[in-house]
Amino acid sequence: MRVYLPVTVRRLAKLVETGALRVTDDVVVAPDDSEDAEYDALMTAAETSAVLARELDPGERRRVVVVAEVDRLGPTISLRDVVAVHADAVDLPDDTDVDDLDDLGDLSWYATQEIPDLLG
Repeated sequence: MRVYLPVTVRRLAKLVETGALRVTDDVVVAPDDSEDAEYDALMTAAETSAVLARELDPGERRRVVVVAEVDRLGPTISLRDVVAVHADAVDLPDDTDVDDLDDLGDLSWYATQEIPDLLG
């Protein structure tokens, strides 16, 4: 099962530091493995991530979605379950409204080995 966990830059750093993240109620599960279903799940998680990011300091205001492949959804997601991270390349503008997210474009794709570069 593919799950999409909306996070912040801080929570992504915690994933790298501890090797796991607690699953929140905001987790989005793709209903099937079709491209459309996975894209919809990603964008739903990105909207939630934007809301979380607005509260952060400059340099951390990016939409970040952790994508993991799990057999079943448990209380945590392990770093070894992560298959990719999607994130904005730059901070969201200060005045970004969730209704304006379509204007921001797609998230960039990062392989798991690129997470340190994303955080740097």
